[in-house]
Amino acid sequence: MRLLVVRYKSLPPETRLYPLSQRFMGLFSVLQTYQKRSAVVAWISHSIRLLVRSILGAVEGEVFYPRVILGKNTSKRRTVIIIIIIIIVCVVIVITSICIFMRKKQQQKPPIKNLENETMDISTSECLQYNFSTMKAATYDFSEDNKLGKGGFGAVYKGKLGDGQEIAVKRLARDSGQGDIEFKNEVLLVAKLQHRNLVRLLGFSIEGSERLLIYELLSNASLDQFIFDPTKHTILDWEKRYKIIKGVAKGLLYLHEDSCLMIIHRDLKTSNILLDIEMNPKIADFGMARLFNPEETQGDTNRIVGTYGYMAPEYAMHGQFSVKSDVFSFGVLVLEMVTGQKNQYIRNGESMEHFLSYAWKSWQNGTVSSIIDLTLTTGSGSLCDITRIIHIALLCVQENSSDRPTMAEVVHMLNSFSLVLAIPTEPAFFMRGTIHPQVPLVNFSENLVSVSEIAPR
Repeated sequence: MRLLVVRYKSLPPETRLYPLSQRFMGLFSVLQTYQKRSAVVAWISHSIRLLVRSILGAVEGEVFYPRVILGKNTSKRRTVIIIIIIIIVCVVIVITSICIFMRKKQQQKPPIKNLENETMDISTSECLQYNFSTMKAATYDFSEDNKLGKGGFGAVYKGKLGDGQEIAVKRLARDSGQGDIEFKNEVLLVAKLQHRNLVRLLGFSIEGSERLLIYELLSNASLDQFIFDPTKHTILDWEKRYKIIKGVAKGLLYLHEDSCLMIIHRDLKTSNILLDIEMNPKIADFGMARLFNPEETQGDTNRIVGTYGYMAPEYAMHGQFSVKSDVFSFGVLVLEMVTGQKNQYIRNGESMEHFLSYAWKSWQNGTVSSIIDLTLTTGSGSLCDITRIIHIALLCVQENSSDRPTMAEVVHMLNSFSLVLAIPTEPAFFMRGTIHPQVPLVNFSENLVSVSEIAPR
């Protein structure tokens, strides 16, 4: 930039010129940097430049010279000019600071979103989307004859695509309570997860209020249809049940530690464990799953979701959940598999006790064989091995979450029979009070199965 050099002595004697280029050129250069990015900054910069020129008088080559006329009011004029210059400098400094702050803010990484509400746009998974009319035809218009079962969020239907592939279509009920967030969670979570013990999602379909989830068809349906069925439960000998227990444990370990995402299922139960033709277990229904950042260890929520009886006490009563919440649910599931009974109140002679309480007391008193499914006691299963599995399950359902093992530790316990196990403390008792007269009871001595709704405390 060309600067005009004016000698001080060459100016008229009644005028004093003071070069201010060093004071303003730096500030104006900063404004020029930001005025290209922001129209507001450009307008402010232009306004200040005009104001400075109107006050300071001569401008040549971007060098400013204030004209101070010597005379009667020299001191007053000098004071006014100094005040104006100070104000201008302060305004420029403030604007410059704002611009610098805005620039630094733009350079910062975007903050991590709240994972409770974070769901990717389904449009990013267009390759997974099926036409609704195709699904309607595949299930014969959602025929009752094709209905495989019904859960809390809707019914599941068997279907067959045009290429002959058999599928399971989950049709979400309009009043199911599973909103868009839960639906997107299930689509995008399961689509990303790849493990032999997790159900494989093939796609989804949306049309108006209709929402469908399309899964691989597992021929043996869900675990509860075997464990709690008076006839089918005999199909599951100890070898098959132990295989299922280990498979579920590995699936949970993958969700908690080994996948690219850290996921808490929050609704693990026998009806959400599907079985393929070889009785390999696959964890299903990720509508209530929760993603975690790697540095997070637990979360809180005001919305309690899941199934009472499988919920950890800290979650059911305080909304606090962590990977230990799934560990608790796993322990309940294992006890149900070993006993063949649902987690509810039972009648033991004249007394009535909660399922977990009775299992723990039986183990403590050395009478654990009294709660084992008769199919297992008469089969090839070792009583010592079955008792050890009950011991591991009781460690998982301890009331204090910090006392429960992680799924990595559980898998290690299941694979190492030489490992010495800790002594389990009292499990969580959800319902210590009087039983509602309409709630059916289970009598262990008769080995009956009763399906009932359990009212939370």
